[in-house]
Amino acid sequence: MPAITLPTAASYCSFRRPLAASSRSSSFLLPLRLLPSSVHASLRSSSRIMAVSAWDAGRIPVADVPVESMAVKPPSHPTYDLKAVIALALSEDAGDRGDVTCLATVPKDMKAEAHFIAKDDGIVAGISLAEMIFNEVDPSLKVQWFAKDGDHVCKGMQFGKVYGCAHSIIVAERVVLNFMQRMSGIATLTKAMADAAHPACILETRKTAPGLRLVDKWAVLIGGGKNHRLGLFDMVMIKDNHISIAGGVMNALKSVDQYLQQKNLEMPVEVETRTLEELEELLQYATKNKTSLTRIMLDNMIVPLPNGDVDVSMLKDAVQLINGKFETEASGNVTIDTVKKIGETGVTYISSGALTHSVKALDISLKIDTELALQVGRRTNRA
Repeated sequence: MPAITLPTAASYCSFRRPLAASSRSSSFLLPLRLLPSSVHASLRSSSRIMAVSAWDAGRIPVADVPVESMAVKPPSHPTYDLKAVIALALSEDAGDRGDVTCLATVPKDMKAEAHFIAKDDGIVAGISLAEMIFNEVDPSLKVQWFAKDGDHVCKGMQFGKVYGCAHSIIVAERVVLNFMQRMSGIATLTKAMADAAHPACILETRKTAPGLRLVDKWAVLIGGGKNHRLGLFDMVMIKDNHISIAGGVMNALKSVDQYLQQKNLEMPVEVETRTLEELEELLQYATKNKTSLTRIMLDNMIVPLPNGDVDVSMLKDAVQLINGKFETEASGNVTIDTVKKIGETGVTYISSGALTHSVKALDISLKIDTELALQVGRRTNRA
């Protein structure tokens, strides 16, 4: 996949935040925190945690006031238990013994401060979820952010920190990063595709990681996309297999209309169409009958060309046939390279399974020895 361009990131990312030893004002602001409890207590009582590292001389300093983390709320689901998902992730890591390395090497009363470092440019997501995880591991941990979900971060930028029991920080580290890196990867691609698709809206699909449906869809919202149906329960979606079994698109929609009326249900109804003939049959039914139809999917009406471009003429014809009577959704052959051309056809929505099923995680680390981490990162071109 070609490199993703984040249109508004350039100016923001010019203010990176590497360490600047000359600008540290006290030992409390050193990036490395491995302090005995007695020292920790005296420092905490006399000083509020501020931005721990200055930016390069002459650059704008990070804000002292923590950023509100819940910038985008997760989608609402009737049965999904986010706390249970967090507990499962922590449990599979801890097993039946816990972190044996920490138990062997980290004193119980040791305090530490660790910093979140972006190792690539992108959209950060999962900050609110990270707070939930830290709270589950150890409610006494103090977390502070200098970015919020949906913000641009840049390679080498420190965008948050956590302070408290060193053992607890290390136990939470990998689970926090696994969620944040996946969510940030989804949000980064979503942002790029949503910007390119405008004025059409970009949607994900149900092609999410098993058990992470709500987390993946939350990341899409953070990236500026919109959610398609959450599951099988919140929208009727008549797809090709339903149509084949029902004996045609008209029969399938007629059965749905009857079912919803019998059950006294109101919910969105979408029908997939694959040809202009199928679309015309559907529109003819909708013209002559009272129907619950709200959206028409125009599936694989984007034809790839040998030169890498796409032919969207069939899609345009379909949009003109519908003429605003129903919402429209384009699907199939949607990529970062084709989405702009698809969005220009007049469709309401563009859905892409690749947002969640082919995600490239955004590289993020959580480091106690921040200075050494950045030094190594620069050596490997990852900071």
